[in-house]
Amino acid sequence: MNGVGEFLKDTWRLARPYFVESEERWSARGLLVAVIGLALASVGLTVLLNFWRAEFYNALQNKDWDGFVNLILTYRRTENGFTFGFTPLAFLYVTIAIYEIYLTQWLQIRWRRWLTVRFLDRWMADRAYYKIGLTGTSHDLGTDNPDQRIAEDIKEFCDTSLSLTLGLISRIVSLLSFLTILWGLSGAIELLGVTIPGYLFWIALIYAIAGTVFTHLVGRPLAALNFRQQRVEADFRYSLVRIRENVEGIALYRGENEEKVTLFDRFGALIGNFRAIMTRTKLLNMVTVGYSQAAAIFPIVIIAPRYFAGKVTLGVLFQTTEAFGRVESALSWIINVYSTLASWRAVVGRLSTFDRAIDAARAVDGNLIRVESGDGALHVHGLDLSLPDGTKLLENADLILTPGHSVVVTGRSGSGKSTLFRVLSGIWPFARGEIQVPANMFFLPQRPYIPLGTLRRVVTYPNDPALWDRAAIAGVLHDVGLDHLIDRIDRDDNWPQSLSGGEQQRVAVARALLAQPSWIFLDEATASLDAESETALYKTLKTHLPDATLVSIAHRPSVAGFHEGRVVFRREGTAPGTLIQEASP
Repeated sequence: MNGVGEFLKDTWRLARPYFVESEERWSARGLLVAVIGLALASVGLTVLLNFWRAEFYNALQNKDWDGFVNLILTYRRTENGFTFGFTPLAFLYVTIAIYEIYLTQWLQIRWRRWLTVRFLDRWMADRAYYKIGLTGTSHDLGTDNPDQRIAEDIKEFCDTSLSLTLGLISRIVSLLSFLTILWGLSGAIELLGVTIPGYLFWIALIYAIAGTVFTHLVGRPLAALNFRQQRVEADFRYSLVRIRENVEGIALYRGENEEKVTLFDRFGALIGNFRAIMTRTKLLNMVTVGYSQAAAIFPIVIIAPRYFAGKVTLGVLFQTTEAFGRVESALSWIINVYSTLASWRAVVGRLSTFDRAIDAARAVDGNLIRVESGDGALHVHGLDLSLPDGTKLLENADLILTPGHSVVVTGRSGSGKSTLFRVLSGIWPFARGEIQVPANMFFLPQRPYIPLGTLRRVVTYPNDPALWDRAAIAGVLHDVGLDHLIDRIDRDDNWPQSLSGGEQQRVAVARALLAQPSWIFLDEATASLDAESETALYKTLKTHLPDATLVSIAHRPSVAGFHEGRVVFRREGTAPGTLIQEASP
């Protein structure tokens, strides 16, 4: 974990944009001022209640019935003016407390909404969500479990930041308010011939400093432990999600035991770290709970000799005790919220490292020049293609593909054919050279993405489903051999699991038929189908999109018959490969 200075910088870096730069900054500031104002009003009421308590206990001590009733219901005149009764003070206190909580929650949800949108925008921009997986490993800080950081850490950051900020402001104002009261009530004490004014304040200060130092020494490791706990919790949850998404494959492999080993390993890491938190929290609680219990009786013990000596009344005793407690509580704020501070620091660390990981991912880019082609052809010149670890797949490669001239791309498995397609699509950052790409390209990966929602949304993805009527969607489903799904077009189902691998690839081809692109790049996009079905789908593409140029990565000879040319991605060992363009056999 970073030092305190770096932590505070990270906190300000996360909080500043909403209150200083955002389009909501004025309403956010207004809400913040209102919440702080209510918090200060609450402190003011505690000061009034402190004076009320002195008058109330004096009335009890003096058996003053009229004063007792007035101090309960309305107000009572005193030598210095008057003291409000408990009923109006309680009414104001409850009203302020209700609206303080309400406005705080309103600010929390608005801040969370804005910060979530900001992180999502930045995460999705420049395909950072994709590049993060390329530029980092699962052990890198900032790259693991982005879902948790956006869904949970942002919420915790907003909620805890506001609660701690308001708590600190309230404690400071409370300290200043009750310090004057405590100083005036405590009088002076002579110690070793030295007269010490306001001695109760100095006792409270020394007591709080000692407790704060000891609490920090004991609880310091909690921040790092909480940081790791959030990570292992997310890792365990992700493993469960992976099983849910791959139930059929696991069942077919009879992989239950292996999955349980993985789950138990990750759950074991979770339990082990939580036990470390438990041990450290136990030690911290020994300090904080013992400290708070001693603080409850400590001021009474200090002021009791003056009371029994008749120097102060019962009301002053209780007033002084409360004032001491308020001053001590304000000075001991860190002790009381230390666990929360440790958790908050972990959240700030996770969001800050994620924020930096997004910046790093968006900054990753090779020296690739990618522009639109002027003649409708695809031109590749001087292309160097690498893996994230620096391994070169291609070096100084040239290629020209002309429209209307379909090409099949072959080469041994793992040579880099799919990575070449990623470069052509514009998503692979580890490349340099120049590419001129035709307009209206459409890419079909081997494993199509199936979104959540209705089948209509699945088939039309990533376009707006409203662009096509039901008849058009039913037509393309018929064309790709999915007639049995036509009656379920508007059904919201778990389509990623409901559709087989072959059906998912048919859906991807249906998307191409709807989009009607000029160029279609198929990365083994029909590999899950049998040869007869694969041939039928290519015939469908040729029939319904006769002017489209097909560029296919495929291994079956039957696919080559739908293409006029061939590009061989030849690579031996770990040496950079070459692209060899030839006529299709």
